[in-house]
Amino acid sequence: MRIAILGAMSEEIEFLLKAVGDYQKIDYARNSFYKAQCGNHELVIAYSKIGKVNAALTATILVEKFGCEKLIFTGVAGALNDNLKIGDMLYATTTAQHDLDITAFGHPYGYVPGINIFENSDEKLNSVAKKVADSLGIGLIGGVVATGDQFICNEERKEWIKSTFKADAVEMEGASVAQVCAALGVGFCMLRAISDEAGGKAEVDFDTFLTQAADKSAKFVLEMVKNIW
Repeated sequence: MRIAILGAMSEEIEFLLKAVGDYQKIDYARNSFYKAQCGNHELVIAYSKIGKVNAALTATILVEKFGCEKLIFTGVAGALNDNLKIGDMLYATTTAQHDLDITAFGHPYGYVPGINIFENSDEKLNSVAKKVADSLGIGLIGGVVATGDQFICNEERKEWIKSTFKADAVEMEGASVAQVCAALGVGFCMLRAISDEAGGKAEVDFDTFLTQAADKSAKFVLEMVKNIW
């Protein structure tokens, strides 16, 4: 099976590239894609750069140009759920775009005509994630992930996203990738390690814990790949 592994930043795929060791680099559309073998699976690894447009473009290329059949999105997120702490692991049960706003026309937040407000992830891939978490003794919870082209480091905005979308975590790419995968019929799983708590000190925590959290998520994804059949 050909599996895409996507990160938004270089830090989110560095561990993966070191772990696979031997890979072929392909430059395309102002980005780099890395083809490697992991057991019986062919991997295509890439980081999109930050933001929804970059992530959607890269996800589309992974599916349409490279023929990936599944997509696993690794990376970090800010916690909205008070029970999530820095270093915890989360998988997205569903995603929403918190910065979509055409409420002036009577529509709910996160809605535009022709798309779902919430896009669900792939239950089979999520089951693999839960199995891996159990085998490694890692606590893994499922939750709603809200996405927008903003780094959230404001308590008021944090609480608004949390209450409006019943969201557990927030980041800047996931829902756009979920939308691409849903449109193209590709199974999608998003794993996030918590790097900050999306409040007043989020930017400080993010810089401090980014690499640690990103590596934790990447290691987990690699174990997932080994358990996909």
